[in-house]
Amino acid sequence: MNKLALWFVFLVMTTIGFVACSKTGTYPTASLADYFPLRSGKYVTYQLDSLVYLAFGTRDTVVSYQVKYETDAPVTDNLGRTGWRIFRYIRKNNTQAWRPDATFMAIPTPTNIEFIENNLRFIKLQLPIAFGVTWKGNTYIDTYSANTPYRYLDNWNYTYDSLHQPARVGNYNLDSTITVRQRDEVIGNPADPASYSEINFAEEKYARGIGLVYRKFFHQEYQPGNGGYTADGSYGITLTLIDHN
Repeated sequence: MNKLALWFVFLVMTTIGFVACSKTGTYPTASLADYFPLRSGKYVTYQLDSLVYLAFGTRDTVVSYQVKYETDAPVTDNLGRTGWRIFRYIRKNNTQAWRPDATFMAIPTPTNIEFIENNLRFIKLQLPIAFGVTWKGNTYIDTYSANTPYRYLDNWNYTYDSLHQPARVGNYNLDSTITVRQRDEVIGNPADPASYSEINFAEEKYARGIGLVYRKFFHQEYQPGNGGYTADGSYGITLTLIDHN
């Protein structure tokens, strides 16, 4: 085989190997701590746009705030595991002082990141960080009890949609981000005011060395009775990175 033929074979095999790696999307060096860093004093500030429904669900509006998530100190959860307490602060804009708003907990385990918010435990990230990996992110949430308000969170399959990609979020050009698709669901026909419909959409984006940089969540349940209205419990939020350390 001459040198030109050998070079062609090498080029083809290299290309096949590159495509195979791209398709599997496995990055052995990526750890949970890369995309969900936890240390005392770490903070991320977001623009929070909150969609709320008014007038008994007949109209909506968006209310905007700034929120800061600041990691405080290690704590122990009720299972005896080490986690991190995270304080959330809120203000209307940067001319106002921060005021305490809520307390959350993040628990890094050997295989995932759990995040407890408003007494709801979510599995935010899962190992390995690779294409095709899926997990039940809401598995710890009661979606079955007769009076639970969280039926719409049932059986969500989280999955990695993009890995280690550059992204523009707010005013930041980020070198490496991962996107977690959590739900993209439409039930019924939202364009028909005479029929029941439901929309659920959720995704999050994490940046290496920063953590969560973008979150979009939307839950809407439409009831056709009484002239048509959006049911209680419907809401939407968008978090967009504006500052971090």
